[in-house]
Amino acid sequence: MAHADTTETRQYLTFTLAGEVFGVDVAKVREILEWSSITKVPQTPEFMRGVINLRGSVVPVIDLRQKFGMPETERSINTCIIVVEVETGAETLVLGMLADSVQEVFELEGVNIEPAPRIGTKLDTSFLKGMGKRGDAFLMILDIDRVFGGDDLAGLAAAGERAA
Repeated sequence: MAHADTTETRQYLTFTLAGEVFGVDVAKVREILEWSSITKVPQTPEFMRGVINLRGSVVPVIDLRQKFGMPETERSINTCIIVVEVETGAETLVLGMLADSVQEVFELEGVNIEPAPRIGTKLDTSFLKGMGKRGDAFLMILDIDRVFGGDDLAGLAAAGERAA
C-alpha cells in the first residue's frame, strides 16, 4: 500500500487494544457504539463475543484482543464497539469490533505508511496494511478485510443467522 500510491491521503479511525494503537480506513467504518448488551451465541470461536441488535439487524461482535492473542477485552467507560463492513468476496458482512477506546480520525499520506514488518516465516502479518508513522510513534493499520479469514467469516455469518 505504501508504495503503490505514495501521494494518496486517506483518513483512518484510530483505536487502542491493550495499550497499542491501531487504525482502520474510515471508509470501512459505519458507526461507533457504546458497549451494549451482547448476546452470547453457542459454538462460536472464543473471539466472537456474541451478537447485538443494531436497529433490528443481528450484528456479530468480535473481540479483536482475543483474535490477536491478547487477554479478553474488559468493559470500561471507554470500551466501545466499532461497526465495520468487511468484504467477503461476493458480499459485505457488517460486524462489530470491541476496542478499549477510540482515539480520533486523522489523515495519513501514503509516504508515511511503511510495509508491515516481516518477522520470520511463521508470523502472519497479512492482516496489516502497514505501519503508519505519526511523529515518533507507529500505529498498526489494519486491512479489515483480511483480519478475518474465509473460515472466520463463514462462522460469523452462520452465528448471526442462528441468533436471528
